This record gives sequence, structure tokens and C-alpha cells, in this order.
Amino acid sequence: MTIEAVRGGVPEHGRVPKYYVVKGQLLNLLAELGEGTPLPAERDLAAAYGVARSTLRQAISELTMEGRLRAYRGRGTFVAAPKLVQPLALRGYTEALREMGRNPGRRVVTVETVPAGPLAGELGIGATDEVLHLERVLLADGEQLGLESTYLPVDRFPGLMDGYDGTGSLYQHMSERYGLIYASAVERIETVLASPREAMLLGTNPAQPMLLMRRVSADPAGRPIERVRSLYRGDRIGFETRLTG
Repeated sequence: MTIEAVRGGVPEHGRVPKYYVVKGQLLNLLAELGEGTPLPAERDLAAAYGVARSTLRQAISELTMEGRLRAYRGRGTFVAAPKLVQPLALRGYTEALREMGRNPGRRVVTVETVPAGPLAGELGIGATDEVLHLERVLLADGEQLGLESTYLPVDRFPGLMDGYDGTGSLYQHMSERYGLIYASAVERIETVLASPREAMLLGTNPAQPMLLMRRVSADPAGRPIERVRSLYRGDRIGFETRLTG
């Protein structure tokens, strides 16, 4: 067995599941069809590939989970647009999307003041100190991509929501209102499944893999600014960073 074959998805014993073969055939078809094109009927594809419809559905299901296909109830399954790739950098969601020619947006879900509790250590405040919790659905060209919860110390940023409706860039608002500079951040990324509430807000299936990001940002003096929890749709967005040695 060659390295190329293993990298191509063939296990060392050489037996490739039928659905995986069909998946490769479908990928070639998607490249031919192009973005936004409806997938041919299941019965036609199953006949063309010489497999059972259950085998075909397994391949289609995986491609849908990976974001290569989009399924719409009552409309069918279509070739999906390429994933949005966002750099991992110290800048806001709004700025990053605009650089990629996309139209960013946010829908406010929650604005509340709560005790810091377990977030106190990360924010360098007391457990009973209050934090502002701002929860928003992140949009790109009107499509739900993520769910973001930001926690900021109330005493440090009084009147933060005055004149700010939460739909624009929080980074820009913080910079203009408080002269704040984001100098560093510690960020952790892992895969999770969304809760039923999160899936509803994002318009996705609870079984859809998500990318969970936790970030604590700090100013030039190393003082924590915010604690952010962001949940992104794994089928619609990816992240990249530049590493140097």
C-alpha cells in the first residue's frame, strides 16, 4: 500500500467502503456543477453509480456535514459555496469579513448584567463583581455563521451600551469610547456539538460539528479586557494563522 493511497483515504487493508467511493465521485460531480446548482435526484445518482440509495445517502450526509452540500427543506440539496476562512488575529469579526469582501452583521440576542462568578479569575475581578454579557448571532451576507458571547467588567467600562446597539463592531466602539487597545489574547479552539438552543439560533442541526473558541483579550499593560465565547458552524467557516519560527 502506497503513502499516496493511504492519504487518499484507502485503509491499509485495502477495502474501501462503497459510500466512500461514491463520496469521491460526488466531489468530482460538485466541481463540475458549480456553486448553487441543485444535486440530481437520488434515484438517478444511485443508478449512475450502481449503488443502493442508502449508500448514496451516507455519502451525501457526510458532504453536507462537511459543508460541501447544503440541504433545504422542501427545495432539495445544492452545491454549497466555499467556506469562509477567517484569520486568527487581534481584530474584530467585522473588519476581517470586510477584508474578504463579505458583508458582516450581527443580531443581538441577549444584553444583561450578571455576577462574574467563574469568569472572575480570567477577567481579574471579584466573583461578585458585575460583568456585561452581550450575546449576538454573527452573520455574513445575512447567513448565520456563529454565536458570540462577550463578557466585560462593568466597573471598568461604565455606560458601554450607551449609544451602541450591539449590531456593529464592538472593537471599534471600545476603541472610540475608551481609547482601548487590544494588545494580546489567549485563545483556545476545540470541536463541540451545539445545544438545542444554539442550533436553533444558528439555524443548523444539533448534530452538526461546531468550532468553539474561547478568548481572553488584554490591553498593553496585560490587564484583561474581555472574555469571549464564540461558537462557529464547522460547515461554513474555517480559520487560518501564519506561523513563523
